[in-house]
Amino acid sequence: MITKAVIAAAGKGTRMLHLAVNKPKHLIKVRNRPFLYYVLQNLKEAGITKMILVIGHKKEAMEEFAREYRDEFPIELVNQFEVAGTEKYGTAIPVQCAKNAVHGESFLVIYGDNMYSPKDIQSLATDDEFTYISGLKHTHPEKYGVLLKDEEFLSDIIEKPKKFVSDLVYTGLVKFTPEIFNIIDQIGISPRGEYELTDAIRILAKQGKVKVKEIKDYWFDFGNPADVIKVSNFLEKNPET
Repeated sequence: MITKAVIAAAGKGTRMLHLAVNKPKHLIKVRNRPFLYYVLQNLKEAGITKMILVIGHKKEAMEEFAREYRDEFPIELVNQFEVAGTEKYGTAIPVQCAKNAVHGESFLVIYGDNMYSPKDIQSLATDDEFTYISGLKHTHPEKYGVLLKDEEFLSDIIEKPKKFVSDLVYTGLVKFTPEIFNIIDQIGISPRGEYELTDAIRILAKQGKVKVKEIKDYWFDFGNPADVIKVSNFLEKNPET
């Protein structure tokens, strides 16, 4: 089973508006704890024993978080801006920056503003030669990257399709083998001007190396102020979470 996770938490979180002015959005309080606390708690319950937290924006606040919870979570900090600079941007960069920290082992990738159940995390944490990508059936797939698959294997990812192609959307939770680092080195800048992790996943998919696992419990994308109330209500109704 996979025991290492890379948590991408270097971004600004501009959609959180005033709530993220003085802190990274991952540290916005929900029921008196930072949102990131619940993300790490679920990783811990899923069996993750090394949490590689990739930081950047307002790194001092993230460093303080790591100190405060060092007795609860096995956190190792990686400063994305120190490793890759501030000019390279995109979802592939925090993964690339964590290369030395994973020490040639397979690992999970999760975004620090996304929360999943321990059970769903465990479902992807299979230590074999495949990459596993998470998907969720959604009523508005046109707002997300949509996963196309051939039986259990990923065939492509379509970003925000204008026409319906599938209702299975990409949720951001992925298990990688160390092969991903060589693949990331092959990708270029996307039309959005970023280094996209999905471009690297597409390369692996064309080689028949990516399997799709559906999220069974829940997925919270902590992206805007209204999500504070949504997550708070969920935690109140599910205190064991």
